[in-house]
Amino acid sequence: MNAQLFFRTESGSLRAVWRVILFFIASLGAYIVADAILGPIITLVLNAVGIGGVANQSWISAAGLVGGTVACQHWIDHRPWREVWLDRTAARPRLLSFGFAVGAVAVGIPIVALIAAHWLRLDTGAPGSLVASAARISIFLLPAALFEELLTRGYILSVLRESWGWPASIVATSVGFGMLHLANPGATTQSVVLVTLAGFFLAGVLYATKSLYAAWMAHFAWNWTMAVLFHTAVSGIPLESPRYRYVDAGPDWATGGEWGPEGGVPAGLGMGAGIVYLFAWRGRSSRRRET
Repeated sequence: MNAQLFFRTESGSLRAVWRVILFFIASLGAYIVADAILGPIITLVLNAVGIGGVANQSWISAAGLVGGTVACQHWIDHRPWREVWLDRTAARPRLLSFGFAVGAVAVGIPIVALIAAHWLRLDTGAPGSLVASAARISIFLLPAALFEELLTRGYILSVLRESWGWPASIVATSVGFGMLHLANPGATTQSVVLVTLAGFFLAGVLYATKSLYAAWMAHFAWNWTMAVLFHTAVSGIPLESPRYRYVDAGPDWATGGEWGPEGGVPAGLGMGAGIVYLFAWRGRSSRRRET
């Protein structure tokens, strides 16, 4: 293989591995710029509403990935936004609401089932405002979900899909998504397997809607339902629980233990059902467009 073929395919395009490396370099550069310019502003605003620390970094990290995506799309690949499912059509309110609903229902029904089985028990939470807490948690969860979607189902997935096709690229990015959560508190083999399945579920939202925004909303709704509606841990991270909270009162294989309900088998069944529904929805949408 000569030097040119080492970097480029026979058609002349940059090979996938170099495009992914350049994406990380561009994102790091964008993160540094965002931290310097936006960091103080974001910190000031979030501290004013009682949020800081990790939330600040989530917003800056998401901005870094946005910058890396822009750089690669426009100056390296010269491709339109629809190639990474971030075009104007992908941002239609119908798709955003669809993604949110799918994410909320997929985890909400399993949690209700756990409550009905008395495997999640209602307990007293700390004093505080439900509305203020919901706002703070939402501000924390929104950029975290965007960061993970841009990292695992944005530019990188689009590059791998070109080389490997949808199935292999979804497998690779979903496994990577699971590995991202290995350092979370209370991580176990079961929880990582369930998070990997969540990667498949969120990739299913992307595949069905061709909208990374919809996948972002599904991801956000999944976490928001656990944290805001039921006041449970999210991926092993306990958040604010004013007035009430649901605590583990059953077997860990079902409740997820310290990880939270998304680490239990019922959540896995909810995601499995969601994947089936998404493919059926995609099939119906395709048939409607053909008629």
